[in-house]
Formats: sequence, structure tokens, C-alpha cells
Amino acid sequence: MSRSNELNIGFIGFGNMAQAIAEGLILKGTVAADRMYACARNWDKLCRNTERYGIHGCRDAGETVERSDVVIVAVKPYLVEEVLMQVRERLEGKILISVAVNFLFDKFEEFLVPGTHHLSTLPNTPVAVGEGIILCEEQHSLTQDEFAMVRELFESIALVEMVDGGHMGIAGTLSGCGPAFAAMFIEALSDGAVLHGLPRELSYKLASQMIVGTGKLQLSAGRHPGAMKDGVCSPGGTTIKGVAVLERKGFRSAVIDAIDAVERR
Repeated sequence: MSRSNELNIGFIGFGNMAQAIAEGLILKGTVAADRMYACARNWDKLCRNTERYGIHGCRDAGETVERSDVVIVAVKPYLVEEVLMQVRERLEGKILISVAVNFLFDKFEEFLVPGTHHLSTLPNTPVAVGEGIILCEEQHSLTQDEFAMVRELFESIALVEMVDGGHMGIAGTLSGCGPAFAAMFIEALSDGAVLHGLPRELSYKLASQMIVGTGKLQLSAGRHPGAMKDGVCSPGGTTIKGVAVLERKGFRSAVIDAIDAVERR
């Protein structure tokens, strides 16, 4: 099996998530754009999107599969079976990766040709800048070498974590919905700074880098987030006054409720 930078990657469906993965792989120099292929229902829109990156547009899923070593199915969950039934015999010798939400191993086994090598994943949009998360279902049918190669491919753009099928939903909610919640926090922090005269563009830049730096610090040091918070809060200082307001306003309970609302949808 070729190493990750020698692979031809095909996308069946080329919406936001597929484009984010492609963009990240190109940005990191992991896979060249001219080794990528994509198809989608709307040909004109597909051409506009693929031309931006220098990716080859394909007329249908069959052409995409034929040209690819790794096939990433990135259509809406309700379309996965319909799309793959048209090409399932052509997937022999290919690696099939799904990014469809809640479409896990057992569901694929119901309609794919027995012996098809497939893996279900859940990426998030920061893969576009090489700082994403890609959750991989523990149960899959890739060989050891195939999985090692896929992991190498994905680790260039994301933190890759193995998750059992029963927890893919909540892990996906945290990593997939989290960017929206974090963006709201960045916007709110910036609004507070703008209220006190800081220019909007600078406010966004400082808030965003603060989020990036804090996250990397936690990953690097492995410290409990509460300890990191305590390390910034001097007795009677400015930060603890802000923390006290967030507690009174129900900041943490609001975030917990947001996660819970997604899971109970």
C-alpha cells in the first residue's frame, strides 16, 4: 500500500466537510491537489469548488472511485446507501471512509459487498487549517497497514482519536458542535473588548489566539482545566472577578445544557 502522500483521494460529495479535509491536506502538503478527485450532484457548483483548489472534478461516483485509492463518502447520511449501492462492486481493493454523521460500521455492513474495507469517522471543520479532530470508530474492516496509513494521512490535519460506536455520537457533538460554541465565545469576548474601545479586528485576533493557545497548553501539559483557571486567578485579582460573574450568570450550566440539548434532539 502506498504511503499517504502517494495516495489518490476521492470525495463522493464535495460540501463543506469534504472541502475542509481537502483544504487541510493541501495546506499541510500531505496530498497534492492533483491527486484528488471529487463528484457531486450539481456539476457547475462542483466545478467552481474544485477549481479553487486544483482538484479534478468527476462526472459521477463511478469515475471518482475508479481514480481513487481512498474514497471518502461525504454526502448526507440519508444519501449514503443510495450513492454507494451504485458503486459498491467497484470498491474492491479500495479504502472507503465515511464522514457521515451516525453512519457506523454495522449500518455499512448491511449493504456493502462482504469484505469491503471501510472505516466510519467524524471530522470537524478545523481540519481545514490542520488543527482539527477526527474521530474514528473502533470497529472497522481496514487491515493493520491500511489503518496505519489512514491514521498517518489524518494526523497531518487533526488529532485522531479512536472511539467505540456507542460514544461516537457524544464525542461528535463535543468536537463537531464545539466550534460553533467556541466561535460564539470568541465573538462575545470581542464584543466586550469593543465595548471598551478595542478595534474589532484586533479583538477577534486576540480572542482567537487566546483560544488556540489555551487549548494547546492543556493538550501539552495535560493539566486539569480547573487548575489552569486557578493559575490565572490571583486572590482578589481581576480574573476571579470575571469568573465570579460567569458563575453567577450560569456560564458552565449553559454550556452543559447546550451539549445535552444536542444529544436529546
